[in-house]
Amino acid sequence: MRAWQISDSFSIDGLSCNEIPSQPPRPGEATIRVRAVSLNFRDLLVAKGLYSKKIPLPLTVCSDCAGEVAAVGEGATRFQPGDRVCVSFIPGWIDGEIDEAKARTALGAFAQGVLREELNIAESALVAFPEHLSWEEAATLPCAGVTAWNALVASGGLCANDWVLTQGSGGVSIFALQFAKALGARVIATSSSPAKLARLSELGADETIDYRATPDWEEAARKLTGGRGVDHVIEIGGAATFNKSVRAVRMGGRVSLIGNRAEGTAEPNLTAVLMKNVCVQGIFLGSRAMFESMNASVAASGIRPAVDRVFDFADAPAAFRAFETGGHFGKVCIRV
Repeated sequence: MRAWQISDSFSIDGLSCNEIPSQPPRPGEATIRVRAVSLNFRDLLVAKGLYSKKIPLPLTVCSDCAGEVAAVGEGATRFQPGDRVCVSFIPGWIDGEIDEAKARTALGAFAQGVLREELNIAESALVAFPEHLSWEEAATLPCAGVTAWNALVASGGLCANDWVLTQGSGGVSIFALQFAKALGARVIATSSSPAKLARLSELGADETIDYRATPDWEEAARKLTGGRGVDHVIEIGGAATFNKSVRAVRMGGRVSLIGNRAEGTAEPNLTAVLMKNVCVQGIFLGSRAMFESMNASVAASGIRPAVDRVFDFADAPAAFRAFETGGHFGKVCIRV
């Protein structure tokens, strides 16, 4: 079968489509015929060698996929051939708290990834996805969807009428917007693009802020909440935006640190975190149990993930380059 791999050197140009052996599923495993893969910022970092130089090569890239069960190994009973499934980003994290052993099973870095025609994996890592979703839409769920769900719901305790502030128009932020609205919360969405802000409004954002036109967007957010501050911040920017998020959140509110993507550095305002009793939580994906709870909500609400572009399998490097430009709204996917 074919697989896209980093074989010799880290770079997008270093991606090559290689033939690798197909194997029957071992006991407890299922063979998945991969139908679609979605890209995450982590995949770009891995490909460019910015995630870790210690990743052993060759590496099959990417972590998020949806596909069809083609075969099951001895003793595998959770799914049958023909079932439509996603693969958990962290196959070893079924439930409970994360630990180092579970974290090491995360796909597409120190464990082989999913941008291939077939994948053998423990059936315990598989999750059925809502029937109304396409292959590409389902492939967006394992990382961005579960991360947003963990931040707001599983760990965040989101309540109806809470105010949620999202940053940008990437996969996690759009999922956070969609989940918040489905659960009765209110959303302030930020972006530097008026066109994207308009699309975020169409998805249900109650308020929008152009952070380029309004550099003090944290103050604007506070004004929109009557001076109280938001209940939750989906913090994507990291060091360059963290202090603004702490300023934007209410006393006793929550900042979910998910990314560190904005340019620049800053010293975190620990005094403000302390004096405002802010809960700062780092979010590293989520468990299979969270994935299943999220999917139940997606099925009940009819949420459809935002897919920006879909590339053919043969054009995988072009998908990475398109993702690198940062112009997408939602997710970039690859059809296998």
